[in-house]
Amino acid sequence: MSASQEIQAHVGRRAVVAAGATGLAAVLTACGGGAKESGGSDTVEPAGEGDGANGTPLARTADIPEGGGMVFAEEGVVVTQPKAGEFKAFSSKCTHQGCAVKGIADGVITCPCHNSTFDAATGAVTGGPATQPLPEKQILVEGDSITLA
Repeated sequence: MSASQEIQAHVGRRAVVAAGATGLAAVLTACGGGAKESGGSDTVEPAGEGDGANGTPLARTADIPEGGGMVFAEEGVVVTQPKAGEFKAFSSKCTHQGCAVKGIADGVITCPCHNSTFDAATGAVTGGPATQPLPEKQILVEGDSITLA
């Protein structure tokens, strides 16, 4: 191989590595939170002042879809509305390996890491590999406001 061909081959490998890193960054960005999930769930990223702790509003009741819910990443909580006007809250940390649950639809909370599923009304495991329910969290629903207790 000539010196010119070696330089072209070396530059070609750099371009592939750079393109691969750029593609990976795009994929990771696309996987970030804050986007509406299909089937009635949201993942809410930290919003600054209103962190839901100490009586600060976490969400409005109208924000939590019936049969679905929302994950509040910073607070580590998932809030669901299994039936009209009934709100529940659980740890958003899957009991299998600690991944954050993400999808909430049709009364089921799903962990994206290994597809464990949990009942949105009770936190009970409905499909493994998780074997323990999601721990319940205390919330207060006053008027149209939901706060962490």
